[in-house]
Amino acid sequence: MINKKKFSSTVKDFINDDFLQKLISDSKPDKKAVTDIISKSLNKQALSVEETAVLIAADKDLTEVIFEAARKLKREVYGNRIVLFAPLYIGNKCINNCAYCAFRSSNKEAVRRTLNSQEISNQVQALEDVGHKRLILVFGEHKDYDAAFIADCVRQIYSIKSGHGEIRRVNINAAPLDIEGYKTVKAAGIGTYQIFMETYHHESYRKYHPANTKKGDYLYRLDGLSRAFEGGCDDVGIGALFGLYDWRFETLGLVSHALFLQKNYGVGPHTISFPRIQPAAGTILEEKWKVKDEHFKKLVAILRLAVPYTGLILTARENPQLRREMMGFGVSQIDAGSRIEIGGYTDFGNQQVKEREQFMLGDIRSLDSVMKELIEDDFVPSFCTACYRLGRTGEHFMEFAIPGFIKRFCQPNALTTLMEYLVDYASEETRASGLKLINAELEKIKDEKIKAQVKQRLKIIQESQQRDLYF
Repeated sequence: MINKKKFSSTVKDFINDDFLQKLISDSKPDKKAVTDIISKSLNKQALSVEETAVLIAADKDLTEVIFEAARKLKREVYGNRIVLFAPLYIGNKCINNCAYCAFRSSNKEAVRRTLNSQEISNQVQALEDVGHKRLILVFGEHKDYDAAFIADCVRQIYSIKSGHGEIRRVNINAAPLDIEGYKTVKAAGIGTYQIFMETYHHESYRKYHPANTKKGDYLYRLDGLSRAFEGGCDDVGIGALFGLYDWRFETLGLVSHALFLQKNYGVGPHTISFPRIQPAAGTILEEKWKVKDEHFKKLVAILRLAVPYTGLILTARENPQLRREMMGFGVSQIDAGSRIEIGGYTDFGNQQVKEREQFMLGDIRSLDSVMKELIEDDFVPSFCTACYRLGRTGEHFMEFAIPGFIKRFCQPNALTTLMEYLVDYASEETRASGLKLINAELEKIKDEKIKAQVKQRLKIIQESQQRDLYF
């Protein structure tokens, strides 16, 4: 008997392991089927789990077709924009004992710490002083990090200003809450509430998450974002930790989750994350399910085709070379200049401190270095938060995004936030490259009225103290 007070109104274990495994084993490479499915995706229609399985089964030659389709769809839906953010770890106390995580309760090597109010201010100022506008706060699962504490952190961060610096969107990566808890954090003004299922495979989930821990409750975690919707959070993010089980199964699990949310709440996840497991202090990684680069690129391209309007997040777990190669595969968001030690933006210089972080990062370049590379590759780095602040979220976002109208807002807002960065924070070399890119992008705007408005706002940013001029 399910305790209805504990779960959402739609609670259901919608992951059928046998069904997904059968799709993996039975789906065969079929050129016509793959091309038909890609045509559906390019018409901006979400794919079924069965159709996604066909793309997964595609052989090497067909995979190149999938890559090109993902690039095309990304350009059509998101243009050449890449949204940037930074993670901010608030505390690493944890009651769980996940075998792959350095924060697990049994790990004696971990240095436990929770930022106090002054330390939070120091971290946020350090982030603002290099140009960040969007953060995701990360918390361990612990009684000290309840909904009220998370909400207090969010309100404090929004209040911190340093020069032209301010945080305009705070997303959350934390333990699942009850419905009242989500109402509390939503009232603080959060953006996306993100929960990684880690693995959708039931047996693997039990293996890595002991039954005597809160995270050991598979159904409670699976239902977490359904409760978030019912608590008023209209933007949610899903994710899987690739390397715990077969990448093909996890990809189908993510698509199943996206379709379940779409069916029951009228809108799918705002973002999907697909981090690969990385070394962590006090942990021993299994090699059996390690995801090769070729499969990693394929799964990202398939996710772009399967869920056309969902943001795809490529994290700094990956090395710079691979991140650069994959940027056109459908990725729409990345973190940059990231540090994941508690207090890492002020306390530890340029070196990672393994016993103070959840896992090792593959890309610890500065924000400016990442910005410069994106610009050189003709991507427009964006710090835009306008949709969230104007209520273009959840179902309202879909109303704008599906017809393609979102380009009329996103590209201009990307250019104005890029100009803010170039004027206030960029190195001389990055500024020169960025101004050249902005001029090139202005010429691509066909609507002369919008082009004139963008030019006016860019000039105001360059010549005055006004900022945050969004459409």
